[in-house]
Amino acid sequence: MITVSFVCLGNICRSPMAELICKHEVEKRNLALSFDIKSFATSEYEVGNPIYTPAKRTLEKHGIEGTHIARQITKKDVINSDYILVMDTNNLFDVLRLTSGEFGEKIFKLCSFTSNPRDVADPWYTGDFERAFNDIYDGVNCFLDSLLKEKKEAFDYDKRH
Repeated sequence: MITVSFVCLGNICRSPMAELICKHEVEKRNLALSFDIKSFATSEYEVGNPIYTPAKRTLEKHGIEGTHIARQITKKDVINSDYILVMDTNNLFDVLRLTSGEFGEKIFKLCSFTSNPRDVADPWYTGDFERAFNDIYDGVNCFLDSLLKEKKEAFDYDKRH
């Protein structure tokens, strides 16, 4: 099983959107049993709060449903994840600071897997949840494509069993 953790500042907009989009996409690819997908905040600002309503509405508009309660990432969460996919440069630095620079080989900006590497636009500030959705959707699918290419044999085995 591959553990993927998505990370943003508050864990009420971008990272839970990424978590739910990724769960939706691995389900479509018949790989749900091969993944453990989570999301976290770098801050404690929103811990305990549900996904922000405009983010949830945007997901539902695209046929993606699910629930989420915000939680803050710990060093143990980083250690127990195969991939940490952050939404922007600030999140990257926050996770590296949390781990004292360790585990950098498994920490990536989500959109670094795309043909247009970039930060995921933060809808908390822009109000543009559709743009954030598109950035995340692109990043998630490019990440999954890259992972499926890299670990093809393992996924072929999972599909047979």
